[in-house]
Amino acid sequence: MRSLKKIIFVFLIIVTSSCKDKVETAINVSNDLTEDIIDFKGIPLFNGENLDTWYLVVKDSSFSGEKEDLFAIEDGTIHVYPTQEHNSIQTYAGLMTNKVYSNYKLTLQYKWGVKKFAPRDNFVRDAGVIFHQFGPDVIWPTGVECQIQEGDTGDIWAIGAKVTSKVSRVIRNYDPNGELVTRGTPKEKFQRFHRSYDWEIPGWNTLEIEVKGDCAKYTLNGHVVNEVIDMQKYNEELGIYEPLTSGKILIQAEGAELYYRNIFIEEF
Repeated sequence: MRSLKKIIFVFLIIVTSSCKDKVETAINVSNDLTEDIIDFKGIPLFNGENLDTWYLVVKDSSFSGEKEDLFAIEDGTIHVYPTQEHNSIQTYAGLMTNKVYSNYKLTLQYKWGVKKFAPRDNFVRDAGVIFHQFGPDVIWPTGVECQIQEGDTGDIWAIGAKVTSKVSRVIRNYDPNGELVTRGTPKEKFQRFHRSYDWEIPGWNTLEIEVKGDCAKYTLNGHVVNEVIDMQKYNEELGIYEPLTSGKILIQAEGAELYYRNIFIEEF
């Protein structure tokens, strides 16, 4: 009987170990294939071949190159600052959509390169997506931004707008059960709400921005990281705030080499 118990115990250890190995292998395979099995819905804003659906906006008015000089197309990706020398001084820039959008889900993937450029060569890598753009075409247009930044992807920036989000009473980051906090006045151009957690991973990251009129939700790698409620823009002529429900979309280049791909928009 004692020998039989020992045999059964050893058998259970082997089976448990085998199951564990299978689970771990499945997880590893799933992680490796994540970037390939994502079901991107909607129509491509970037077809992998040209930038016909976008136009260039730059901070430095002396820049006289083409948009492909800052946003090169390589193997179906957009390579930001492709040939510029590391630590050199480079202009900030953005690609702006030709069309205005209101209700949609924007999905894109990004990953960081190696190079950094002055004047941000000593800071964390930075970029972003600005949507519901209104006003002049500039590198930081009035609208609402989903920050793309090392450690801070998913932060909200209200640029010349007034927005509300749900904020934790303790750490003051996004909390779906937090208190409603509103920021933005006609005299304040930039107002920030911090994301919940840092879900960025090495390599390709998948960012989703779901916009329904004056509300938006940010999701990074499957995790909801922030939420914008009651977006408003200021009408100077009438002296009142009005709902901000539509605008163009801009993807940024802010002094860091990075790559964009699989940019899709699903309107509803």
